[in-house]
Amino acid sequence: MKISEFLIKDAVTNQLKASTKAEVIIEMVGLLVDAEAIEKKQKNKVIDVLMAREALGSTAIGQGIAIPHGKTDATDQLVASLAVSKKGINFDSLDGEPAFIFFLLVAPADSAGPHLKALARVSRLLKDKFFRDSLKSAKQNKDILDLISQEDSRIG
Repeated sequence: MKISEFLIKDAVTNQLKASTKAEVIIEMVGLLVDAEAIEKKQKNKVIDVLMAREALGSTAIGQGIAIPHGKTDATDQLVASLAVSKKGINFDSLDGEPAFIFFLLVAPADSAGPHLKALARVSRLLKDKFFRDSLKSAKQNKDILDLISQEDSRIG
């Protein structure tokens, strides 16, 4: 599974404005709504699912990365948004450090397999420090998409 298969190209930003965990989730779901990957009427439902997942334990995995995710019947396919914060945001990370790179995944309620494969793929991709640094320094959204495409090809 390649990230380009589920990352919504119009739901990528290198200018995340949020400053709290809740704001990150709201802004990133908004990117998916604006890109028409999630219906506007489903926005609050998706936000509620993601916030409920965060209440179980933070999805910030350390090294400046957070992967908020959830399953809901508000979508019939796996979709993702990607955002980079220049200032970093407290996301209750395991290492206590702020998160800069946010990969938000929303999967259909009945899709355990693709959801887990996507989480594993994103985690593997973001393990590379050079790649993380490249994402953080991307000047344009297109640069982020190009980096993802290159890594997708590299790690097969």
